[in-house]
Amino acid sequence: MNEQVWIAITFIIFLGLFTGVGIYSSTLKQNTTTDYLLASRNVNPWLTALSAMATGQSGLLFTGQIGFAYKIGISSLWLTIGWVIGDYLAWYFVFKRLREVSEKNASDTVSSFLSQNIKNHRVVAITSALIIILFLGSYAAAQLVAGSKAINAVFGWNYHLGIIVGAVIVLIYCFSGGIRASIWTDAVQAVIMLVSLLILLIVAVITCGGIGQLWQSLATIDPNLIDWNSSQQKWGFLPFFIGWIVAGFGVVGQPHIMVRAMAIDSAENINFARNLKTALGLLNSFAAIGIGLAARVIIPDLMVSGDPELALPYLSLELLPVVLVGLMLAGLFSATISTADSQILSCSAALTQDVFPGMAKSYKFAKIGTLIVTAIILAIALAGSKNVFNLITFSWSALASGLGPLLLLKVWQRSVSLSVAMGMMGFGIAISIIWNLGLNLSGAIYEVLPGMAAGMAVYGIAQLRRGN
Repeated sequence: MNEQVWIAITFIIFLGLFTGVGIYSSTLKQNTTTDYLLASRNVNPWLTALSAMATGQSGLLFTGQIGFAYKIGISSLWLTIGWVIGDYLAWYFVFKRLREVSEKNASDTVSSFLSQNIKNHRVVAITSALIIILFLGSYAAAQLVAGSKAINAVFGWNYHLGIIVGAVIVLIYCFSGGIRASIWTDAVQAVIMLVSLLILLIVAVITCGGIGQLWQSLATIDPNLIDWNSSQQKWGFLPFFIGWIVAGFGVVGQPHIMVRAMAIDSAENINFARNLKTALGLLNSFAAIGIGLAARVIIPDLMVSGDPELALPYLSLELLPVVLVGLMLAGLFSATISTADSQILSCSAALTQDVFPGMAKSYKFAKIGTLIVTAIILAIALAGSKNVFNLITFSWSALASGLGPLLLLKVWQRSVSLSVAMGMMGFGIAISIIWNLGLNLSGAIYEVLPGMAAGMAVYGIAQLRRGN
């Protein structure tokens, strides 16, 4: 039996494991839309933390972040540190109140939460739902693309086959158990992600001759790889770092992560979930950066004749026995699916509960919405770009800029008019897009900062005019 067959067997066993967990979780379901969308707001904080970590890190960690470290070196660490600081601040200041206020207002979706207590609230609900479907759908498609790239690199299978396999697996357990299935499988996938990254990191560093030798080898290849202040920071370190702190804080605009705070069993457990998620997430991120650096030494040719975003599967094939290659592939696929499932359910919720509220209480329609959204996201993935890092960071910034500022105001129960809410969403997204595509300044400051600032500026100007 050849190596690829053994890799495939191991990979399939792990896929079967978390698919089975998702299906088993459906035995606890209640046939209500609240249970399908929020697991009856009764999720254990351990599961919340593991699920939030797996969902937040996604295919960006295993492909984009490793590829980023491979290309620019140790300075990629600042992106991670900035992001974690911002994410922690969001969980600390916002998510506990989100849990409390969303339950008080009986908001089952992010769009319904954003539209609470606004005159003609349906306009806000529909607009925010369409933003979620457009950008979160693209984000989910990027996850399927990331998983497919890895399968193609290891097995040489048709590129589209991996996308289809990922979509089918997600659909099976999401359709059967809703958000509960997503959270349970995310928890299993989080463990697989962590174990697989740590194994590869240890083996890779040993292969390089230890940390000291790895550092020397990087310096020999390119001194910039060990420069903590990368030349890619166009306006210097501080604006770059602040931009990524705000990017991490942009989690307040990510429905697939916010819904986990809304579903936890108690607002008092948010602090525990935050701390556990942060600690494990840092461990994962540092491991991914270390793997990217080691890959630059062990397989340097990817810069000229390959794809740095595929450093992990290539490094696994080079260093690990076939069973562990299957584990690594399962870890990468877990990272992509753990995010895609949450995003598909968030898009489905936006479609079935906010765009078509007349059928919002229909449990069957909620499940049909999941099927429709999966088909749309599958089509986007099959036709979309293969650059995972750019796809994900662009979608993240649009959601953070469009939904984040308004969510902050609603969490703190500030009064917002229809025109101001629409202006905040529209102007925030427009500025983030212009900053990225028009001005090409994302390398200096990630566009979440100007995008969220623009949204808050709309509210500030409205308040000043109201005061006059």
